[in-house]
Amino acid sequence: MAIQRMDHVGVVVEDLKAAIAFFVELGLELEGEAPAEGQWLDRIVGLERVQVEVAMVRTPDGHGKLELTKFRSPRVRAGEPDAPANTLGLRRVMFTVDDIEDTITRLRAHGAELVGEVTQFENLFRLCYLRGPAGIIVALAEQIS
Repeated sequence: MAIQRMDHVGVVVEDLKAAIAFFVELGLELEGEAPAEGQWLDRIVGLERVQVEVAMVRTPDGHGKLELTKFRSPRVRAGEPDAPANTLGLRRVMFTVDDIEDTITRLRAHGAELVGEVTQFENLFRLCYLRGPAGIIVALAEQIS
């Protein structure tokens, strides 16, 4: 049996509305929002009495999705919001953009901060890491050739 596709990446956030605004500003499209709870969800995530609010955002081409989840119950466990890029685990999500400087400016209005600086990889890309909602690293790539 072969894998069919990667469906989405999940991001647990504290402020769902702010996270939606951040990713919509980046250029993703809000696919939908819904609450979820019940034994089926408890069994999937391995927790009890789970109550969440979920928003699904997708890239304009429809191939990439993020599931943004705010837990109402049980309380979220604090992570390391400023974890450096070399921390074990899922660390970043990368997006290709038309104009990296414009994107950085727009996302700063939503609380994003550069992790390092904008750099150039050969004559191919301009790249940077931004700290986004829930401390995740949002990597940006602008193709230059």
